Amino acid sequence: MTFVVTDACIKCKYTDCVEVCPVDCFYEGENMLVINPDECIDCGVCEPECPAEAIHPESDELLKWVELNREYAAKWPNLTVKKDAAPDADSFKGVDGKFDSFSPNPGTGSK
Repeated sequence: MTFVVTDACIKCKYTDCVEVCPVDCFYEGENMLVINPDECIDCGVCEPECPAEAIHPESDELLKWVELNREYAAKWPNLTVKKDAAPDADSFKGVDGKFDSFSPNPGTGSK
C-alpha cells in the first residue's frame, strides 16, 4: 500500500507534506505534487499535513491516481523542502474536478 496525491492538489501545490516525509518520496510538477508509490513507506504522516486534503491511502477507487503518481514521479524532480504554495492556492482549495487543469510539465524540485 501507498499514499497518493489526487487532483485536489492541482493549482494548490501546498508543500507541507514534503516537510514531514521521512523518505523524500514527493516529486514536483508545474501545478501539483505526486508521491512515488515505489518509495512511499505507507507511514501516513503526510496525509494530515495536506491543507487541500489531496493525499489519500491507496484504494481500488484511486488506482488511476497510483499510476499517475508513479508515471510523473519518474519524470519530475524530487522535492525535499517546503516551498510556498501556488499564489492563488486558497482560491482553488476545495474545488472539485481540477484534472482538466493538470500540467504534465515538471516543477523545479529542490534547489
